[in-house]
Amino acid sequence: MQLKPGTRLASQTCDTQVIVVRAPADDVDLRCGGEPLVAIGAAKDKQPIAGGHEAGTLMGKRYVEDEIGLEILCTKPGKGSLSIGETDLATKDAKPLPSSD
Repeated sequence: MQLKPGTRLASQTCDTQVIVVRAPADDVDLRCGGEPLVAIGAAKDKQPIAGGHEAGTLMGKRYVEDEIGLEILCTKPGKGSLSIGETDLATKDAKPLPSSD
């Protein structure tokens, strides 16, 4: 799937919804719960969550794959985990604030 910043996607396995913040130039096999994400409003084939993809998503968290330059923001949480193919995405860690000493 070709992604671009601002694209809104929904899971076919759970309630997860995301917005693409940063997208790579190449096509990406972006999934949630082991099934491909679809555009919000598109017809969904409700699928069960695949084994190994039940970690869930958290609202407001950013999920990244630095090697390809992908960053997505979770706008609605769900029970399926986000992945590229079979590789789960990591949450983006907050940058530490400088000390005020």
